[in-house]
Amino acid sequence: MKQPDLRSFMDRLEAEGELLRIDREVSCELEIAAIADRVSRAGPEANKALLFTQVAGSRFPVLINALGSSRRMQIACGVEDHRALENLLEDFLQRIERPRVTWRDKFGALPLLGRLARLFPRHVRNGPCQEVVHEGGDVDLLEVPVLTTWPKDAGPFVTLPLVFTKDPETGARNCGMYRLQRYDENTFGFHVHTHHTGADHLRKAKALGREHLEVAVAVGASAATVFSAVAPLPPGVDELLFAAFIQNQPVDLVKCRTVDLEVPAAAEFVIEGRVPVDELRREGPFGDHTGFYSLADDYHVLNVTALTHRRDAIWHTTVVGPPPQEDCHMGAAIERLFIPLQRKLMPELIDMRLPFAGVFHNLMLLKVRKDYPGQGRKVAHTVWGMGQAMFTKVIVVVDEDGPALDDDAALLDLLLERFDSARDLEFVFGPTETLDHASRALHFGSKACIDLTREFPAEGPRRTVADAAQPSEAIDDAELVAVLRELAGVEDALVIRGRAGGAGAIAVGVDKAQPSVPRVTMEQIWDLGERRGFQAITDRILLFDKNERLDDNERLLWRALAHIEPERDVQRSPNPVHDASLRRSPGYHPRRIGIDATTKKPSDGFQRDWPTEQTHPKKLLNRIANHWTEMGLAGECP
Repeated sequence: MKQPDLRSFMDRLEAEGELLRIDREVSCELEIAAIADRVSRAGPEANKALLFTQVAGSRFPVLINALGSSRRMQIACGVEDHRALENLLEDFLQRIERPRVTWRDKFGALPLLGRLARLFPRHVRNGPCQEVVHEGGDVDLLEVPVLTTWPKDAGPFVTLPLVFTKDPETGARNCGMYRLQRYDENTFGFHVHTHHTGADHLRKAKALGREHLEVAVAVGASAATVFSAVAPLPPGVDELLFAAFIQNQPVDLVKCRTVDLEVPAAAEFVIEGRVPVDELRREGPFGDHTGFYSLADDYHVLNVTALTHRRDAIWHTTVVGPPPQEDCHMGAAIERLFIPLQRKLMPELIDMRLPFAGVFHNLMLLKVRKDYPGQGRKVAHTVWGMGQAMFTKVIVVVDEDGPALDDDAALLDLLLERFDSARDLEFVFGPTETLDHASRALHFGSKACIDLTREFPAEGPRRTVADAAQPSEAIDDAELVAVLRELAGVEDALVIRGRAGGAGAIAVGVDKAQPSVPRVTMEQIWDLGERRGFQAITDRILLFDKNERLDDNERLLWRALAHIEPERDVQRSPNPVHDASLRRSPGYHPRRIGIDATTKKPSDGFQRDWPTEQTHPKKLLNRIANHWTEMGLAGECP
């Protein structure tokens, strides 16, 4: 059987109308990335995988957005429905983990174990990835069409690499995905976060007294192999075995030419090299998946010893940035895959969702079966103790009586009507994602749980918006916005309402001339609402910098999640009514809450640099719009 590779995946995409070939000449400098960025936002008719056949300055075609839709992810994972993804990883883990106790169990497991044994990687003598070989001084990375994706990037970056390393102690293989900044014809920046396995391998190599860590990078493998590299598999689970399970065929491996590692034989490109354990170099900035530039910092260096590729190789890449992008659809597939794994630790889990606006680690929605008091908090703490999920900034929990997690309007209704800021909000401290620019320190800060599950007697009742004094007549949104704009420091305002009406919230853009402006503005709005009977709307406030667009709820959610550290930036008002039951925090008003999503500066006590949002030049976007139809794309350029 033919080894699955990138080309067979492209053939399937093309057969299903999911791949568009573009023959117009394009540039690696911003243009390809900007086209992919626009395509990812253009709706299902225009959102295609893109193969650019004419790349200026390179003889290699470029494939991008290949995994950028739910349908393309289904094809990559070999399923016909997203619901089938939920059983895929569970089935795999059962086959490698389930104990076989009785003879019947053992006998019954033989076909499964036999199939699993046939999926272990196979070692072959040669493969297409080594049809062309460049070693030593013959290596020239400048020939490869590595993209510069955003204007303030420090240079071209390899954004979809399969990075292979071995544990220096055990020899166990790891396949991760760590971006590589191209410095020159034979050197990359090796960007690996401290929590990742590649960084652990570097630390072990140094502790053993080794001068370097050997690394091999494959670009353009089978879709299942690419996806396995980003999937947060349990420790010790081989990514290539999982890839083989998805594609129902083992991954053929070929030995590298200059390092003691093996790589997928069917890859398009392979980069071999060594990372000195003590050499660091400034890497970045880079327009990252958060939608903001990750700041320049010192990272290790990959000294390239060999570059091999197919004769007619295709460069496989991606662009990451403000959602939605291709990586959002990978994340959605991971979400479905890992629900069964989450249920092993949280048997009450009904459903889970990672909204695109949360960029993987800023927001998780959980739906659980609630059987006892405090269970909503319990599942949140379980998540914070699980691998990469420990970085989750905000966890929202609903129970079986709550709305479906993909019903945004119903979830907003529930939040506005039910949330008691004194009772339902919990802050914790712990590790934070390296790319969380708002945390109080690199890798450390606060996280929050919002428990919207129904009340159990031991938890005490909520005081909801229904308990607030109501105005004598309906609140006119336009009138309220006009009054808010008269307040000092307020540049703009918008009323946010759910479908149910009644309860609401206020989004406000402020001129933050002084660090005190957000807090003073909140107090002004709370006071105004109390005097005018607007509390059902004005008790909940979101504050943004002036000039922020307030008419896009998805964007506001993304900005708010990115720009806050929960414990620091969520303000609550003192409670005027003593709570004798002591069931809720008696120091806080049950409804009033303000969220300061403004930029943080040294004057705020924030000592780290604050990043800027990624945007493409208007001139470039206009040029893309002018050639939109010519490139074969449907509809209008967004």
